[in-house]
Amino acid sequence: MKSKPDPVASAPVAPMTEAVAQALTATAAETLKSLTAVTLPMPSLAQMQSDYLQQATDLWNRSMQQFQAMASAALDKSAAPPVAAPVLGDRRFSAPDWAENPASAFTAQLYLLNARTLLGLADQLQGDEKVKQRIRFAVQQWVDAAAPSNFLALNPEAQRKALETQGESITQGLQHLWHDIRQGHVSQTDESLFEVGRNVATSEGAVVFENELFQLLEYKPLTPTVHERPMLFVPPCINKYYILDLQPENSLIRYTVAQGHRVFVMSWRNADDSLAAVTWDQYIEDAVIRAIGVTRDITGAEQINTLGFCIGGTLLATALAVLAARGEKPAASVTLLTSLLDFTDTGILDLFIDEAMVRMRERSIGADSPTGGGLLKGSELASTFSFLRPNDLVWNYVVGNYLKGETPPPFDLLYWNSDSTNLPGPMYCWYLRHTYLENRLMKPRDLTVCGQPLDLSLIDTPAYIYASREDHIVPWESAYRSTQVLKGKKRFVLGASGHIAGVINPPAKKKRSHWVGGTAALPASAETWFGKAKEHPGSWWTDWATWLASHAGRQVAAPKAAGSRRHPVIEAAPGRYVKQKA
Repeated sequence: MKSKPDPVASAPVAPMTEAVAQALTATAAETLKSLTAVTLPMPSLAQMQSDYLQQATDLWNRSMQQFQAMASAALDKSAAPPVAAPVLGDRRFSAPDWAENPASAFTAQLYLLNARTLLGLADQLQGDEKVKQRIRFAVQQWVDAAAPSNFLALNPEAQRKALETQGESITQGLQHLWHDIRQGHVSQTDESLFEVGRNVATSEGAVVFENELFQLLEYKPLTPTVHERPMLFVPPCINKYYILDLQPENSLIRYTVAQGHRVFVMSWRNADDSLAAVTWDQYIEDAVIRAIGVTRDITGAEQINTLGFCIGGTLLATALAVLAARGEKPAASVTLLTSLLDFTDTGILDLFIDEAMVRMRERSIGADSPTGGGLLKGSELASTFSFLRPNDLVWNYVVGNYLKGETPPPFDLLYWNSDSTNLPGPMYCWYLRHTYLENRLMKPRDLTVCGQPLDLSLIDTPAYIYASREDHIVPWESAYRSTQVLKGKKRFVLGASGHIAGVINPPAKKKRSHWVGGTAALPASAETWFGKAKEHPGSWWTDWATWLASHAGRQVAAPKAAGSRRHPVIEAAPGRYVKQKA
């Protein structure tokens, strides 16, 4: 005899099925309608229409079978087991709640079908390549934002948690939302657990020089002797320097000190209104060139080793070219980490940059603005970089923080990522126009910087050029082009992973790998180089350390104190500048 229906199990099925079906069928209809509203080759459009209708029909039929099996099981406990839950294949829908609930499974599957179709449409559009890329980027942003996982009414995992906690998760989520509104950005980690100088940026050292643009840090030696040539790090000015000194176990600064080098690091000032009119030339003359001079003065070294990371590498190369034009060659070696000198291909960032955009910036915050300058807010830069990977760096935290009421786990790298930095508008606008837009930096004598015709080919010092294979900010093929710009003896190394994780890869972790070419001259093509390169397990740091030691000179007694008589200690590292908030 059939048992009576279970009101708890069966009551939500019919109304939920009807509501979800109506809403998502409407969405499907809009997607299908959009297929007729774009310029596509007719065979492609017809095929996409046919494929979409076939897949939507199959999805509807499978979902109805699952609904019917579920309803039958609720009415008759002896009925055949329900149809197997679908495999959704997307980590946003990886929780069992999505597959086990037919309505939610249908929601997720229809969303994924619509997303594939819309992105397929964007890929098939005819026209200018840059316009096509912008359209695809915009479609991707919309598709990611529209995921049903981002909405409490459609997220069964968040709903279950709300029921289990008797609404506490929703209350907590609202508190997290209000906190993030007040701080001005989505929390990617529990920022309350970190403090610069206490548990990040903890390598022991001192500030030995400062001006309005930067502080120069000198680190305490960890070995009784050091190489006679000191090491100067030029970190990116669009972020805080301590990406290179997060924790002792993953600090490139500490690792370099432990290898017997006397290490100096620039800590950029977080620009405020007093720096709103500062130019690119000032960043070269009064910052990088000044840091090189102070490092030589303190140590008494005729030449020093240098390293630039990201835009820090661009600044460093520009400074060395200016000095070369003046007849000075203070660098015994230069290391460039994920840096661009040739901006022919700048990857996804190229989507945002054209003449109209750059001109708008110049008129609003550049030298052409009514006030002669302004600030590019750090929050704007941080948001731009986050939306290059929206599912990982935005919507993942929207779901976790607000819908589920979870506090994100502590992660030093994400704390650093949220510690944004302002930039002077004129400096930033010069950089945009002459590199990303016009690619003039690598053209010999095409630009004048600090009164000197700029020619990067004058840099004939040995160079170590590192790129990350999955870097979406500095494509590795573009970083490789620096091998064709610089004229000294060069070594190119390719690491696994992305812009940050590829660089911050200490050997002790025994993670990832790197590729090294042979001893032959570096070919013009990055692909040709990669075809002959050999993969090695583990970090690239050990390869770099061996290379750097060969350019660092003999061993001398480590200094007993930081600074010098002309440049006494100002304060303990990490200094005041790095603690200034945007």
